[in-house]
Amino acid sequence: MRHVIALDVGGTGMKAALVGAGGELLHRARRATGRERGPDAVVDGILDFAAELRAYGTEHLGAPAAAAGVAVPGIVDEDRGIAAYAANLGWRDVPLRTLLAERLGDVPVALGHDVRTGGLAEGRVGAGRGTDRFLFVALGTGIAGAIGIDGRVEAGAHGFAGEIGHVVVRPDGTPCPCGQRGCLERYASAAAVSEAWSAATGNPAADAADCAKAVEAEDPKAREIWQRAVDPLADGLVTALTLLDPRTLIIGGGLAEAGETLFTPLREAVRSRVTFQKLPTIVPAALGDTAGCLGAGLLAWDLLDTTDGTEATS
Repeated sequence: MRHVIALDVGGTGMKAALVGAGGELLHRARRATGRERGPDAVVDGILDFAAELRAYGTEHLGAPAAAAGVAVPGIVDEDRGIAAYAANLGWRDVPLRTLLAERLGDVPVALGHDVRTGGLAEGRVGAGRGTDRFLFVALGTGIAGAIGIDGRVEAGAHGFAGEIGHVVVRPDGTPCPCGQRGCLERYASAAAVSEAWSAATGNPAADAADCAKAVEAEDPKAREIWQRAVDPLADGLVTALTLLDPRTLIIGGGLAEAGETLFTPLREAVRSRVTFQKLPTIVPAALGDTAGCLGAGLLAWDLLDTTDGTEATS
């Protein structure tokens, strides 16, 4: 059966699948990224994992994978197939596409930014299915986004499109590691809510999920902290929809797991801020932690549709 390898590389773990032409997951596997062993070991682990997936496909599906798609964290030069920078993996300018193509027998390899790749899956086969314009925003340790246009995701001229987490929503506010002050992710990420709730409760283990539960229990301190995240999030989203005019706004990541505890006040906060802008439909992401793998599979199939492999492996 014709299939592709899909690999989603995270800071601590890797999720992989063999994906059929209809998007079906024919085989799934996981393993640790192994970043504690250093950046070179992480690359070796990815190559070994991909080779094992190729061997599985050959044995169980009758043929090796026709292509591979890989989603990686950090800054990606998708045109050159280079993982330009990933702080949590210690990477700088890793020629991952070339290395994988060589290891997999010179099959075409697509490389993508992890959030943009997950956003591609959400927009094409998940919560945004059938939408011509969408914005996917992931509220995790940080905040990042994916700009969807007619079934594809815009990377930008330099690979930075969609970095909504670094839109300044509170000028002269909290310093951000990026060098600015008042960035959205310093207020509305799952990490920011966890930090605030931990400080409020005096419990180092308390996190955003605990805060959400306390909000549901009508704890006044939790509700105050939650609103302090919702308000800047709404400010950042209104800035984005003013620039991009998406038809659908898809919210995913850890904070979105709070469900209507997040979406009810967020929809109201966005609605109260719009003036001339058109209000998009605001929906939760649908694919969960399979989005990255599915998106990587879509990248691989798209590559097969547009090239014979010569460009992808050069």
